[in-house]
Amino acid sequence: MTSEDRPPGERRYDEAASMTLVEHLDELRSRIIVVALAVGVAAVAGFFIAEPVLALLQAALPDDTELIQLRVLEGLGVRIRLALLIGLSLAMPVILYELWAFVTPGLTKPERRLVWPLLVMALVFFAAGIVLGYLIIPNALSFLLGLALPGVPPMLDIGEYVGFVTTLMIAFGLAFQFPVIMLLLNRAGILTYGFLAGRRRYIIVLIVLVAIMITPGGDPISSGTLSLVMYGLFEGTLQLMRLRRSR
Repeated sequence: MTSEDRPPGERRYDEAASMTLVEHLDELRSRIIVVALAVGVAAVAGFFIAEPVLALLQAALPDDTELIQLRVLEGLGVRIRLALLIGLSLAMPVILYELWAFVTPGLTKPERRLVWPLLVMALVFFAAGIVLGYLIIPNALSFLLGLALPGVPPMLDIGEYVGFVTTLMIAFGLAFQFPVIMLLLNRAGILTYGFLAGRRRYIIVLIVLVAIMITPGGDPISSGTLSLVMYGLFEGTLQLMRLRRSR
């Protein structure tokens, strides 16, 4: 059967497989441009909704805690930082689609059927991690501010506060990619159920160390919560791997 006799979808994959390195780089450049434009447009929109997002972050502050601005341009810097984060979040569907469209032509049909669900899973889990990170901000800050010297009223620099909470939320979002990475490595034959199940103790220690390193405050509230959640995700994914092995 010639390529002309094949269905259009199969012909596209054949053509992608025969592309030269220069053509692949040109396609990559085009997709990066699309992603950059999507992030840029979304960031512009994010600049105008940065204020309600900041109000949402302020709502997580413990009682009797004030935000202050120490530098003239700090307010603008906070808006720009929030705009970029909002832009990345709003443009994430475009980013995932462009990644999927670039990677899938070089994969086999079973691999292509796996990629899209994993990308959607990664997006959903990242959002869930961000939400959980936001929810523990009040408790984490209450613990850290409780370590202040007696008689010193808690006042936080707005730039430092926004940096702290966004880093915490992104850390939780990235940690929630743990199951996606496990499933990918399992499908690739690099990690097996037996290998992981026999090394639970070492993995628990690794999870705790990672949670301590990626949470910005180093407090037991955020790192402890993240450790428990990551272990739960590990066990859940491990059972999925066991079910897949038994088929």
